[in-house]
Amino acid sequence: MTIARTRWRGEPALRLTAGTTSLVVLPDLGWTGVSLRHDGREFLAAPGGPAALRAGHTLGLPLLAPWANRISRRRFRVAGVDVDLRRRRLHTDGHGLPIHGLLIGATGWEPVREQSGAAGAAVTAARAFNTPAFPFPHRIEVGYRLRPGRLDVTTTVVPSGRRRVPVAFGWHPYLRVPGAPRARWRLVLPARVHLGLDERGIPTGAGSEARAEARPVGRRTFDDLYALDRRRVLALETDDHAVEIRADARYPFAQVWVPAGRPFAALEPMTAATDALTRGEVPLVAPGDAFSASFAVVLR
Repeated sequence: MTIARTRWRGEPALRLTAGTTSLVVLPDLGWTGVSLRHDGREFLAAPGGPAALRAGHTLGLPLLAPWANRISRRRFRVAGVDVDLRRRRLHTDGHGLPIHGLLIGATGWEPVREQSGAAGAAVTAARAFNTPAFPFPHRIEVGYRLRPGRLDVTTTVVPSGRRRVPVAFGWHPYLRVPGAPRARWRLVLPARVHLGLDERGIPTGAGSEARAEARPVGRRTFDDLYALDRRRVLALETDDHAVEIRADARYPFAQVWVPAGRPFAALEPMTAATDALTRGEVPLVAPGDAFSASFAVVLR
């Protein structure tokens, strides 16, 4: 089990290795995972590479913070504090809504600890967060722990000021199943509530129960939000290989994105529903406390 300094497409990188499983992370570009290989096969997609990250686009294994997905307004009040995103340069979607938070490709991540041994390889980095665009001073830590066939990702928010910090982060893993075209992948989803979205992708307040399923992707596309029950396991699989997302109880929501004509799909664990930040429907972490959420990427 090793941790090595290397380069990925010309960028400084860390490579963690545990048996036949490896992870590559870019410390200077959002602490983003850009490669996850197992038995010589790649399970992450990184469309656009470093240039895309610098332009605010997601790829690989990116953290979406301080909010996941999109928000409907640039001015709102949460935890008793006014947030004003007007006149700020933000990455937006096709409807002009701020999307994917403020940390895609961000610099400023500092190493906290590294550990390698018989149990695996682990690294953690932290970044101070204090900006008028999100006026809730805090430190955010991201830890990667790699074992053969499994990556655990733990994200922790620690207030660094006197204000409570709203928690609405999530992750956007660009997943692929090696050895077969996307149309032959099976999408595995647990029992859940399918939350209604308007034409902008913002929740309407409606929802319907959906049974667990494991069906071929085929020509289907998704950009769907779900409230998860006790079983928080989503997967893409074929008869030969699979990649699973196993989320803990701090990730009660997930977005599933399967875009047309692209060789990847995203199974996105989220600590809060889309746009929950503007509605104040988010967990709050008080000074002196911390909020941690973990999920695993399991490969075979």
